[in-house]
Amino acid sequence: MMRLARRALALAVVPCALAAAGPEPGPGPRARVHAIKVVVLSTMLADAGIGEWGFAALVEADGHRILFDTGARPDTVLKNAKELGLDLAGVREVVLSHNHSDHTGGLVTLRREHAKANPEALSRAWVGRGIFLPRVPAPPTGGMAAVKAAYEADGGRFVELDAPRELFPGVWLTGPVPRVNPERNWSGTGRIQTDGGPVEDTLPEDQALIFDTDRGLVALFGCGHAGVVNTLTYARKVVREAPVYAVLGGLHLFEKDDAALDWTADRLRPLGIASLLGAHCTGLEAVYHLRARLGLDRGRCVVGAVGASFTLDGGIDPLGLAR
Repeated sequence: MMRLARRALALAVVPCALAAAGPEPGPGPRARVHAIKVVVLSTMLADAGIGEWGFAALVEADGHRILFDTGARPDTVLKNAKELGLDLAGVREVVLSHNHSDHTGGLVTLRREHAKANPEALSRAWVGRGIFLPRVPAPPTGGMAAVKAAYEADGGRFVELDAPRELFPGVWLTGPVPRVNPERNWSGTGRIQTDGGPVEDTLPEDQALIFDTDRGLVALFGCGHAGVVNTLTYARKVVREAPVYAVLGGLHLFEKDDAALDWTADRLRPLGIASLLGAHCTGLEAVYHLRARLGLDRGRCVVGAVGASFTLDGGIDPLGLAR
């Protein structure tokens, strides 16, 4: 099985994708991010706009803007951004956390719509190695193969990472995350097709966005299929061994029992997390369980909603419904 899994990963190099490995961490001080704003544009709970089973967020970090994931339905993020007064036409960079359609479904529509105003809008998508592996059974919509073909036909290009990469000063993508802890935050039913037959799909491409700030690391997740503990452990290794100031996004804990949630919280607690915005697949009960186990209050650990935001100075603004 391990031999087959390695062969599956070897298939991740797609000729049409641009492979790009990040720099090795070096000695000396690194750039820090001084201002961050993250606004949720797709998740199930909606204080404004449209809710769906999906995730997307608009990130602004020291003047750099990134769309992190693109929601499930083709037009959810498009409509929610408009209702929230957020213009995505000036955003060039897209990050896709993994291949699932609830994170990639809006990519092509968003590119087509905003390219009318700006040919560079949403024109570069950063993905982890493994995102283009053939899944079985093939998704009815064609999966990432169809997304790739349509996006590239509209002038977009993918950058496929097999290592961490600093996108902007202090803004890092983890690339694929080593699974050193026993977190199994995926369905267990998915399969990847290899020359030797199908093997379990562990979502090898799953990645997170990390911001290195003077207050500590801020981590933005799509689903956290690699595991929140694994991801933060890796981020502290490749970016900086600092406290984790905030955890935002989907953590795929909604199906976990109390024992698994306790295990997760007990490993997060030493990291000093000050804010936790649990959206998408984190789960309602999981957010409340983590809140209690981590010793946070309702102002610092909340369920994420469309329109909710996080800033370094202001913390979480959950809007009215989740307050």
